[in-house]
Amino acid sequence: MTAPTYYVTTTIPYVNARPHLGFALELVQADVLARHRRQRGDAVRFLSGTDDNSLKNVLAAAAEGVSTQELVDRNAGAFEALRDPLGLSFDDFIRTSRDPRHRPGVERLWRACAEAGDLYRKHYEGLYCVGCEQYYTPAELDGGRCPEHGTEPQRVAEENWFFRLSRYQDSLLALIRDGRLRIEPAARRNEVLAFVEAGLEDFSISRSHTRARGWGIPVPGDESQVIYVWWDALGNYVTSLDYGGAGEDYERWWARGDRRVHLVGKGVLRFHAVYWPAMLLSAGEPLPTDVLVHDYLTAEGKKISKSSGAVVDPVALVEGYGADAVRWWLLREVPRVGDADFTVARLTARYERDLANDLGNLVNRVVSMVHRYRGGAPGRYHLNEADPLVAAWRAAPGRVDAALADFDFRLAAAGVWRVVEEANRYVEETRPWQLARTDGEALDQALGVLLAACQAVGELLAPFLPDAAARITAQCTPVDGRLPEPRHLFPRLSS
Repeated sequence: MTAPTYYVTTTIPYVNARPHLGFALELVQADVLARHRRQRGDAVRFLSGTDDNSLKNVLAAAAEGVSTQELVDRNAGAFEALRDPLGLSFDDFIRTSRDPRHRPGVERLWRACAEAGDLYRKHYEGLYCVGCEQYYTPAELDGGRCPEHGTEPQRVAEENWFFRLSRYQDSLLALIRDGRLRIEPAARRNEVLAFVEAGLEDFSISRSHTRARGWGIPVPGDESQVIYVWWDALGNYVTSLDYGGAGEDYERWWARGDRRVHLVGKGVLRFHAVYWPAMLLSAGEPLPTDVLVHDYLTAEGKKISKSSGAVVDPVALVEGYGADAVRWWLLREVPRVGDADFTVARLTARYERDLANDLGNLVNRVVSMVHRYRGGAPGRYHLNEADPLVAAWRAAPGRVDAALADFDFRLAAAGVWRVVEEANRYVEETRPWQLARTDGEALDQALGVLLAACQAVGELLAPFLPDAAARITAQCTPVDGRLPEPRHLFPRLSS
């Protein structure tokens, strides 16, 4: 039987500056979903990339006195290079200014919507935020300023191409209400429904070649216009599958795919849950099945972002504290709903409490006792399904499945940790160091169950902390009947 397909994507960020911890959160969340579904036997494709064709990138390059392509290449390379420090497993990485698959796919999508009668040209005046790369109505502003960036938008007047978004209001409402387009958490789904119910207006999907400073993909058949960066960028989810060439990847992962999952931040929800599905409806293509929305990271209460100046470098964090500490804080601390405030103190405290103390000490104690009392060779034991520790690790995969299906990484991580906590209780209840003096058979039973629990934790932890999980598995797996010598898996951090 063919394995179900699971196509998971991150957003593609502007590359006007280097990556920050806020985007690392999205990358790590997507990585957990990809690794989890692979572990469960699905065929998985995990896509990330960069949005190169933005006016923000042009302006940033001009401010530096370098060419746009030079700045884009440098910063996009920094985003792609997050793979190793964060332990990511993406299968594909698309760059919209360089990837030969992208422009043909964007042009095909444009032409499909044009053939549906959904594109037209008209004069327009409006308030434009370069940071968001979108127009705002006065009612949407916060005291006359962009609600995302706190800047005053520019008044722009020009003739552009428009997309008939208003035509798809009823279709979008039906798709969201009946769950064919699933948006999680529910608060974000309700936000989208309220926006659509209030009435959809057609939106501009091109910019003048002059205002775009010649950067971007020209409108097919109209060289005076450049395709709006969001139209261009949203297309990456299908252009990376060779939509422009009608390739087999597109058929497998999108047209006939089982799950098409977008991870997005709350600030770009409207683009992914309203504009993008409407574009696909117009083009006659399938929609994403899931739009999973995370809130923001803050640093001392201020949103982490390139434009705000509150930037936490994920690579520097990994260099200072390790990938395990960074990934674990992002997964164990960030709530399903609501912003999370990052500090180094919180990161180190979570690492010391969970990884160094609870888990690291558990594995070290168990392996050390097998060496001390049994020469490194585990004895015979049996599993009692009524035992709370055995019951905990038997139940853990289902808890993790349910939590991740609900897009709740903190609850999923807690499901793994219940096994760790139960194993530590088991150590204190059975007291193997006393059994070593009184009851050899009971000692083998206790150590065998504990070792099996540690092996189970290694498997459960693999999507969350792949490197740590591999170390745990290696430490707890006999070679030629004998465990490797014990070693500390999670060194103490100096904050």
